Amino acid sequence: MLAIIGGSGLTQLANLDVSRQQVVRTPYGEPSGALSFGRIGAQEVVFLARHGYGHTIPPHLVNYRANVWALAEAARATRIVSVASVGGIRADLAPGMLVIPHQIIDYTWGRQMTFHESRDAPVVHIDFTEPYDEALRLALFAAAARAGEAIADGAVYAASQGPRLETAAEIDRFERDGAHIVGMTGMPEAALAREAGIPYAALTVVANWAAGRADSARVIRFENLEAVLQQAMVRVRKVIEALCGECA
Repeated sequence: MLAIIGGSGLTQLANLDVSRQQVVRTPYGEPSGALSFGRIGAQEVVFLARHGYGHTIPPHLVNYRANVWALAEAARATRIVSVASVGGIRADLAPGMLVIPHQIIDYTWGRQMTFHESRDAPVVHIDFTEPYDEALRLALFAAAARAGEAIADGAVYAASQGPRLETAAEIDRFERDGAHIVGMTGMPEAALAREAGIPYAALTVVANWAAGRADSARVIRFENLEAVLQQAMVRVRKVIEALCGECA
């Protein structure tokens, strides 16, 4: 079962032929919404809207543990593709581009970061040297090629706390740290998927230049984001459809 977690701009998966929806209760509380099961072509797919179907849950309040647990235990997902919007820091990662990151720097705080919190259980350490599953990343690149969509290979994702956007000075810091794109939902989602033993990769859309960059030098104009996301998500759906053709 391929799982798709949709972020800003992808609260529904239009090319998913939905057969049923399932409300899931988890040991970690409520997921962001019901799981939508269906098919894209011959591939079984489950979809979850990260921010809720009305986009009402801000990044710092997403119940990442419940979401990943629901996909792992209720849906029996074998792979997770995260779709997320990001800001472009690196000069060649312009709005509208699709990017598959290869690394993460985590700047979040106060989020529930692990499934393993019981005082009666041993401490669990996961290897997180490579936070994204390389085989799934390569499958996404191959799918993009089949779909005829250009996609940037590799970027360091800075996971910021949100819900506010970053200051120009914070973006400068992220860039000095080696980050190329910035978003608010990359962590702890990726780490929780690793704890659950599910291969995980991200397909990100550059929605805008990060603060202090290009046309965001003085202010980020939100009125431009929606048009960029709408156009880019058409391309994202094509990549996912091609990925499902490879998976089937």
